[in-house]
Amino acid sequence: MPHAVMKKDLREQLKARLKTDRQRLIANFHEDGMPEKLLRNLRSSVDDVLTQAWANTRLPPQAALVAVGGYGRGELFPYSDVDVLILLHEAPDDATRGRLEEFVQLLWDLGLDVGHSIRTIDECLAESKADITVQTSLLEARIITGNMVLFAQMQDAYNKAMDPRAFFEAKTIEMRQRHAKYEDTPFSLEPNVKESPGGLRDLHVILWMAKAAGLANSWRTLAVRGLITQTEARQLMEKERAFKDIRVRLHLVAGRREDRLVFDVQTAVAETLGLKATGSGVHMRRASEYLMQRYYWAAKAVVQLNTILLQNIEAYLFPHNEEKVRINERFSEVNGLIDMNDDDTFEKTPSAIMEIFVLLCERPALKGMTARTIRALWHERFKIDAGFRADPVNKAYFLRILQAPQGIIHNLRRMNELSILGRYLPSFRKITGQMQHDLFHVYTVDQHIMMVLRNMRRFTMTEHAHEYPFCSQLMANYPQHWLLYVAALFHDIAKGRGGDHSKLGVADVHQFGQEHGMSQEDIELVAFLVEHHLTMSHVAQKQDMSDPDVIQAFAKTVGDERHLTGLYLLTVADIRGTSPKVWNAWKGKLLEDLYKMTLRVLGGEPHSADRELKNRQQEALATLRLYGLPPDAHEALWKQLDLAYFLRHDASDIAWQTRALWDRLDSEQPVVKVRLAPIGEGLQVAVYIKDQPDLFARICSYFDRKNFSILDAKIHTTKHGYALDTFLVTEQNFAKSYRDIINLIEHELCELLLTQGPLSAPSKGRLSRLSRTFPIQPTVDLRPDERGQYYLLSVAANDRTGLLYSIAKVLTNYKINLHTAKVMTLGERVEDVFIVDGPALANARTQLQLETDLLEALKI
Repeated sequence: MPHAVMKKDLREQLKARLKTDRQRLIANFHEDGMPEKLLRNLRSSVDDVLTQAWANTRLPPQAALVAVGGYGRGELFPYSDVDVLILLHEAPDDATRGRLEEFVQLLWDLGLDVGHSIRTIDECLAESKADITVQTSLLEARIITGNMVLFAQMQDAYNKAMDPRAFFEAKTIEMRQRHAKYEDTPFSLEPNVKESPGGLRDLHVILWMAKAAGLANSWRTLAVRGLITQTEARQLMEKERAFKDIRVRLHLVAGRREDRLVFDVQTAVAETLGLKATGSGVHMRRASEYLMQRYYWAAKAVVQLNTILLQNIEAYLFPHNEEKVRINERFSEVNGLIDMNDDDTFEKTPSAIMEIFVLLCERPALKGMTARTIRALWHERFKIDAGFRADPVNKAYFLRILQAPQGIIHNLRRMNELSILGRYLPSFRKITGQMQHDLFHVYTVDQHIMMVLRNMRRFTMTEHAHEYPFCSQLMANYPQHWLLYVAALFHDIAKGRGGDHSKLGVADVHQFGQEHGMSQEDIELVAFLVEHHLTMSHVAQKQDMSDPDVIQAFAKTVGDERHLTGLYLLTVADIRGTSPKVWNAWKGKLLEDLYKMTLRVLGGEPHSADRELKNRQQEALATLRLYGLPPDAHEALWKQLDLAYFLRHDASDIAWQTRALWDRLDSEQPVVKVRLAPIGEGLQVAVYIKDQPDLFARICSYFDRKNFSILDAKIHTTKHGYALDTFLVTEQNFAKSYRDIINLIEHELCELLLTQGPLSAPSKGRLSRLSRTFPIQPTVDLRPDERGQYYLLSVAANDRTGLLYSIAKVLTNYKINLHTAKVMTLGERVEDVFIVDGPALANARTQLQLETDLLEALKI
């Protein structure tokens, strides 16, 4: 039979075998649910096929085919690479090189995703020395077929060249860099099962370090060597098996190599594990939430056990004399770490569980705990029960942690990681690892709370004062910072229980405060902050702050300066703790403006429209004088502006617009002026033109085409029929070329407003992956304000390009007059509020039709 025909027959035969084996093994997995058996059998199937392919390629007898990496470890996930080393005794000649290429091509033809290298022993050692990744993959080398003697020589040379200390240091650095890439937390909402902190790779790193040091090559042998206990070894094996199970299912659900538990696949993976959603409506818990909470608890355990193992391996590799300094009868300092004096310290004195964190807070020289102390804490956490929580000593210790001058956040995080915080505060334990599907939180509930605490704490630190100077200034003068930390700790603690978590959290605060001996005044303050932690952002972002009644009502809610300042600081810390994308300078300005206006009211200064008008006009005139304009330059324009204009614009905006328009009051041409927004983010665009029914929609259509995001819009019509509209817009590249963009907007928007062509259809921007997975049911709410003068139109929907223009086009069709638009983007969700009026709104049937059309426009 010709060689080519024989090769083709072999290829088809091996390809068919791989396919048949794969289908059978995966079917078996669906029946028995045993991931390690599947990984082992998939590897064996590929081993057999590679052995047969090798035997039929006429390779030199001195060569060896070696499995490396995960495949060398003896595992093969359904869609993972097959990493092989072709080991040669000498550099290949042309004939050998041709046969090697033929062999590798055959593997690709079989449908295997092959990663291959061709090296001699010397080349393996040189590459291993230069690249820690190569050195690691060779650590798990396993011969598949070929020359056993050559492979043994390579292993012997590799082992002699191994420097366990250098390997440990390199892998530690590599691990830290990987953790940083994955946000330094196992609690990402879309974790990478393989690479994230607490995932499979962390388990691999420990075994690699132990193997390189000649200590052990499995969890059992690590326990035999005394680096971990038998219980810990069993826990690690259980977590490893669970992660392998999830990763296998990820591959099978995605139909490709996929190691990220992204939202799109979480539910499908959960369902393959037999997890189901429970409850309904607001009380529903998705199957994916059960899966992720299970994952987070496992990842947290791995983080803790890895910390213990890393310290133990380091102590073995880098032995040094212990410098022990006694702290008290229970603890000592050993080389900068706190260590318990006796193995049964926590068993004999359970309150030492809390005391150790007090010492870590109050002694900044202590950088952490020894491995044996961490292990003891981890195992003795079950001592924290109702009796422990009722002990006045432990209550006092917990308050000392919150009141410590430093180290508060580090130690609260340590307590959370060791499951001590959740055992001391049972309500906190319930939200540990709890998902949040609101499209703007990117952390689990417990991690969000830790982020809010961190943000609050940073307001107290001089090294962070440049980030939010106003918050730092307020915090410096705020008595009893620790009360704000308690509010941060409890503000979301009741999430997931059903009902209003703000109100449910108040009951927890009262219980905590009474049990910990807080004064009634302090309890009421913290309870107020928890109950109203969403109120200030709601008023600032959804209500008309130019209305004195809005400010008066908010001032009545907060009552005094202490409550106002505490609520402001908690609100800023909370918004910043949801996601890096949610906070922006515009939201910061709204909150700061609301704070200052409310403070004036609380100080006895009435928030009257006349007083506010006078103050803003005087401040604007002072700015105008700096530009050298005639003393009466403002008069003609200001006579055409009503009270609402002055109340809705800052003095700097009034001065800027007056300077641009004072000599163009009756301009026949549109005037478009653009500047960098004074808030330090985005551009401010002012448009002055004879009013026209579709003006707002026309301007929005321009921003839509340019992919600009509109954060704020103020719409005003002068007494002589001109529109004076102001927009705050952002775009990713503003900072790089803002001068060119300013010129472009001023020119193009003028041209658009002059053409008066028909309005283009809104672009139906694609929803993000996150929004497609968790779509929001669009809502529209139209209701008259308290005076019956205007209507408040609120809409909520998934964010997408062209959304605001779609809304504006509907309003234009109904001849609705728009006065103000507040556009609030919360991650993937938008909640826009408009103040509108118009004859059409007087008819109930027309209102209903308008809401229907708006709902249609909000859909993709």
